[in-house]
Amino acid sequence: MSHSKHQTIGVIGLGIIGRGVSANLRRKGFQVFVWNRTPRPVPNFVGSPAELVELCDYIQIFVSDDEALLHTVHRLSENLLPRHIVIGNSTVAPDSMRAAAEIVEGRGAHFLEAPFTGSKVAAEKGELVYYTGGNQEVLRQARPILEASSKEIVEIGELGQASVIKIVTNMVTAASVQATAEALALVQALGVPPEKFVQAMQANASYSTTLAMKMPKMIERDFEPHFSVKHMLKDMQIANQLGLSHYLDLGVTATVRDQLLEQMQWGRGDDDFSVVARKYLPETESPRYEESQLPEQEEQASPEGIAPAPEAAPVLAEISSPHSDVAATVASAGSGGVKQAIPWRRGFLTQLLRRGRQLLKQPVSPKEG
Repeated sequence: MSHSKHQTIGVIGLGIIGRGVSANLRRKGFQVFVWNRTPRPVPNFVGSPAELVELCDYIQIFVSDDEALLHTVHRLSENLLPRHIVIGNSTVAPDSMRAAAEIVEGRGAHFLEAPFTGSKVAAEKGELVYYTGGNQEVLRQARPILEASSKEIVEIGELGQASVIKIVTNMVTAASVQATAEALALVQALGVPPEKFVQAMQANASYSTTLAMKMPKMIERDFEPHFSVKHMLKDMQIANQLGLSHYLDLGVTATVRDQLLEQMQWGRGDDDFSVVARKYLPETESPRYEESQLPEQEEQASPEGIAPAPEAAPVLAEISSPHSDVAATVASAGSGGVKQAIPWRRGFLTQLLRRGRQLLKQPVSPKEG
């Protein structure tokens, strides 16, 4: 069948990417209808996926995870016809993408796998890169739709393989940002100007587009979301699950997942995933205390990261009772209260270490006196 810009495009999912793709399709002359689980005051917002199917020939799906993708195609499937091409743009496990294709094709319609790389700016500029998997004829027909919001289309192969490529490239991206956050922590701890680190990296073989975007914002503590923590965490969880299913030890990816999970637990799931740097680069200098201050090397660490020597464990048990309300105080503090409670915990740990050393007959360093 012949496809032209006079045919209608449906977009499901109006997050950062879906909004950008919709805008680019309209700029390129396509008629676009949209649907999102939460209604949005945008042009041509329809009442349901079924209504979108009735109006559109192509449907691009930009939902966030495996469950949402499968739920969406189930809702679409009741009304799909052979004229429809459904494009799965979500980052999901390969098995989920294949399952979505099976649902669509079971109704006689066509399915194309097309996860993408590129975040907020790329979506707004129409510079995404799509990785495609599936039937070549379906790709040929859908290519003008993908070209409207991309600078490149990389053909990967069979259904599911494009999802593998998307996951593994995100593994490299997340690991690179985590390593950069740790490097910045050392740069700060050792008193080297961060701009010198940036200058050095720009001349380094490891420099990348990701680092060019993320490093300045990490240094400025600017974590406006371009690719959120919750979405990168989901991708790293998929990667680790794939690794386990093939008996692979993905140590770096597991570490990155844990760091992202920690940020989620701090309520930062909607921040950009580069917020992992916040753990190492506090937004303000730690307050100084005349009565109790940690040695310089301990001041650089997170309070939770300070552990006593193994032989001091009995000492902790002996002297924890007078301060047993500290944990409760920190636990009961809200997101703002935690920051206020941390200096108290830090001072308490200093006293704890001093007391432990005294009981173990270890002299206290002059810095702590």
